Amino acid sequence: MNARTMSVAAFLTATLIGWTATTSMAGVKADPALGLKMSMRKLWEEQIVYTRNYIISSLAGLEDVDKVEERLLRNPDDIGWAIKPYYGDAVGDSLASFLRNHIYWTEQVVIASKAGNETGLARAWSSWAFTRHEIAKLLSRANPNLVQDDLDTMLQKHLDLTKAEVEARLNKDWRADIRAYDDVHANILMFADALSAGIAKQFPGKFK
Repeated sequence: MNARTMSVAAFLTATLIGWTATTSMAGVKADPALGLKMSMRKLWEEQIVYTRNYIISSLAGLEDVDKVEERLLRNPDDIGWAIKPYYGDAVGDSLASFLRNHIYWTEQVVIASKAGNETGLARAWSSWAFTRHEIAKLLSRANPNLVQDDLDTMLQKHLDLTKAEVEARLNKDWRADIRAYDDVHANILMFADALSAGIAKQFPGKFK
């Protein structure tokens, strides 16, 4: 490919990206439900991205682990704030608190797994699962359109897949590690979409 061809290709790519971004933003502004869906997806994607970064940095003993943890711990408050316009401060703050607990026990699963501490891992896993249940219960009580058992199932799958990421990296099974992350990504989008669809259904007047 010569310089002119590369230049044209770059121009077309930039134009397409710009058009897509503009079109997407226009669609979000025109459709409040779509805006909520995209915002919710972004917040929950950040949760799994920085969790993965923490897993990688912690298991490898990288110097950035504290900074990654710091960024990960911003996510619960961001998600809590996102639901406050619908459910109020108390529910938003409770969700943020449960998510901070979720992150704490995620970290304990990573630490115990790395150390080969079976007792610590069992305790962390049990507490992790309890926090998952509390999140599902809180959200289903706030919104009758969200079935607690369905949320519980999705969140348990999230835990299972996150643990699979940790185990795969410890075993240096990189294919399994990537597969687990791809699956956890699909799972969290399903969860985020369930939340946004439930909110839109519960408050139709806000999404006309």
